Amino acid sequence: MAWKRLIFLFLFLSSIVEAKELNLKKIISLDEPWGSTFISDDELLITEKSGKIKLLNIINNNISEIDHDLKVLNYGQGGLLDIIFHNNSVWVSYTEQRENWETSTSIAKGLFDKNKIDFKNIFQASPPIDSPYHFGSRLAIKGDYLFASLGERGQGMIAQDETKHPGSIIRIHLDGSIPKDNPKFKNKRKWLPEIYQIGVRNPQGLTLSPFDGKIYISNHGAKGGDWFGEVKEGENYGWKILGWGGTNYSGTKIGPKWKPGFTKAIQYWVPSIATSAITIYKGEEFKEWNGYALITSLKDKSLRKLDFSDKKNVKEDIVFKNKIGRIRDIQIHPSTGKIYFLSHNALWLMEKS
Repeated sequence: MAWKRLIFLFLFLSSIVEAKELNLKKIISLDEPWGSTFISDDELLITEKSGKIKLLNIINNNISEIDHDLKVLNYGQGGLLDIIFHNNSVWVSYTEQRENWETSTSIAKGLFDKNKIDFKNIFQASPPIDSPYHFGSRLAIKGDYLFASLGERGQGMIAQDETKHPGSIIRIHLDGSIPKDNPKFKNKRKWLPEIYQIGVRNPQGLTLSPFDGKIYISNHGAKGGDWFGEVKEGENYGWKILGWGGTNYSGTKIGPKWKPGFTKAIQYWVPSIATSAITIYKGEEFKEWNGYALITSLKDKSLRKLDFSDKKNVKEDIVFKNKIGRIRDIQIHPSTGKIYFLSHNALWLMEKS
């Protein structure tokens, strides 16, 4: 068994060396930031949950606020959420008050301007629900398609109702129009036309892989059962029939980790780590990580690296933990490959020492 001890020692020493090579630097303080997107090598757009959009120059740290006309409701887990920039346009997901205290996860699009962005709604989750929980929501662009993850608003089995948006992944065109090859128009006739996949709980990570062109997602379980997996057309991740290894907060069982007929995740975490934003790394700064999934966490405040090239033997490493607080977002610099994080109250940079 001596060879096993040698392998363990090698892996342990490798992780220590890797940790020593990393340098984490606080760039600027923020107020509950949620989403971010590069618009150039030098500039980053950042959302704050309260409703503010900030423009940051990462060279000189100058920061300014961009006016907008969104009526954002900063309510419970909701507020101004994700943001994505593409071809001089900006898309945001946000909590919108609809009727009385009923709210939805909505998506708006606007032409980028450094002074003011005039947004227009291109999607509103239906039905609006009176709940402060589980809005999601991340955005990802693939070609002419916009993918968005929608939380089930704490309503459980609504995620199995294909006639309602909460608890699903949607796919629309960049202008908000509906693709004619979405599941509804193939063989899922009862599905709402925007829905691409169902059965998620509170998905706060969504990203396009630059390697295989697939969309990947992370999702909060209940008390345990977080996961990372692939978005698959017309399929069902199983919430709340499946518990993904977790239980209700009362301690009662939800359902099995997985069973045939449902989408199987690539990686599960029990107990929960509260997965948040994710990305598939591609860059020069950490080129040895190319193709790996980087998973950020709110609960244990960690960055995790997954080699999922072999789905039957996923290899996971904790890159760091308890260094910058709860991690809400992650972005890779488009040229350098350095990594930027949003914590609960700041923007951080990670580079090699």
